[in-house]
Amino acid sequence: MEFWQQLHTKLQNKQKVYLLTVIENLGSSPGRKGFKMLITEDGFIFGSVGGGVMEFALVEEAKQLLQQENPPTFIKKQIHKGNIKDGSGMICSGEQTVAFHCLDVKHISIISTIISSLQQGKKGTLHLSPTLFDFTSHTLENQFEYNINSKEDWYFKEHIGFKETLYIVGGGHVGVAVSELFVKLDFYVVIFDNRENLNTLENNQTAHKKQVIDYNNIENYIEESSSSYVAIMTNKYTDDKLVLSKLLKNNYKFLGVLGSKAKLQTMWEVLQNEGFTQEELNKVHAPIGLSIKSETPEEIAVSIAAQIIQIKNTETKQ
Repeated sequence: MEFWQQLHTKLQNKQKVYLLTVIENLGSSPGRKGFKMLITEDGFIFGSVGGGVMEFALVEEAKQLLQQENPPTFIKKQIHKGNIKDGSGMICSGEQTVAFHCLDVKHISIISTIISSLQQGKKGTLHLSPTLFDFTSHTLENQFEYNINSKEDWYFKEHIGFKETLYIVGGGHVGVAVSELFVKLDFYVVIFDNRENLNTLENNQTAHKKQVIDYNNIENYIEESSSSYVAIMTNKYTDDKLVLSKLLKNNYKFLGVLGSKAKLQTMWEVLQNEGFTQEELNKVHAPIGLSIKSETPEEIAVSIAAQIIQIKNTETKQ
């Protein structure tokens, strides 16, 4: 979101901006598909296409081109194997292709649409080619779709929007820290609590959606999906158990509960006595988060993020 907002601000200020996008990467390339960077007429830089001496050279090239009346759209291959043709100056192996698009005030409406779509939790597709910079509500099955036949014949499509949603049940201090971190990780963050006028929930400025609900109906507010992640962290044992009992039979990518091992062991025994099976309980990540001796809300948030990222990325690559 911040990337597009920065771009929008610069265009509103009538700056010409080069948008650099990695449209292909192979091997150990530091820049991955979808990495983006802004370079503006006034020297402002935001984002990254891989860093190092390669990025420095691309930025300098963009700055020089921005001095022209009509800077060109083109792609540039970078091979990370030292001093060779199309070499990037880096020696990490691999290669990447970067697309250069010069944007100006006439592109403001497209960027506004992207920002609006993200704010509303909607999804769409960014479409780049030698003659096109566009965004539509059409959605891709995968994150990227591209083809490069030559420098003059190529296209790149990218899913724009939140592919994953994190539902946080419990709007206390840990919920605040978790929502702040996961927004930065490009999750759509929804946070629930059953307490009216809860200070930490009302002051949570980062979650995309906040709602006070009755936990007896929690299952109606959380979408069953392979892109749904659920973190239960209410303020008391009875609410944790209630919420978990309502969600256990549903299918989510991730379901976790915050709490001590002793508390969770008691919860497990009660749930089994109520008819839930060990197989169902085994789906739950509890205590939630990787075991890194976390204590503060911020440390707990890091442990939860590490666990969810590990699951998301490992299963994505299989």
